[in-house]
Amino acid sequence: MTTPIIVWILTVLAAVVIVLTRLRLRGEEESGQFSVSGSLLLWHTISGVFALVVWVVFLLAPSDSVLGGAAVGILAIAAWWVVAICGLLLLLRWLPSRGRHVPKASGDSWSEGPGLSVLAHVGMTVGVAVFTYAYLGSLV
Repeated sequence: MTTPIIVWILTVLAAVVIVLTRLRLRGEEESGQFSVSGSLLLWHTISGVFALVVWVVFLLAPSDSVLGGAAVGILAIAAWWVVAICGLLLLLRWLPSRGRHVPKASGDSWSEGPGLSVLAHVGMTVGVAVFTYAYLGSLV
């Protein structure tokens, strides 16, 4: 069975989100209202790379092999959900807050405000839902 082109396009876009999130949040100059835990970014990156590798291996392996089997597919989908949840948690840095001791939101050179982050991580969550649907529907 051939893999639908939309799954491959979303896989490439997911890889871009993983890499750009890491690049955007590295160092001390992160944007947003609040800073996020470095361990959250680490989980996002490690689970993202793991999900990407396992997913691509699953997609390329013959379905009657161990690497193309159900266990590998489930492992990849689970890792993608970890990435998506971590990405949504990274968006918490943009939540508005009031009070006189609340730090002012800082921007960066990538964009003004949270638009790029919201697009990437909500898009990642939708992409992972499509991966899950494609897997459960035996489309991949």
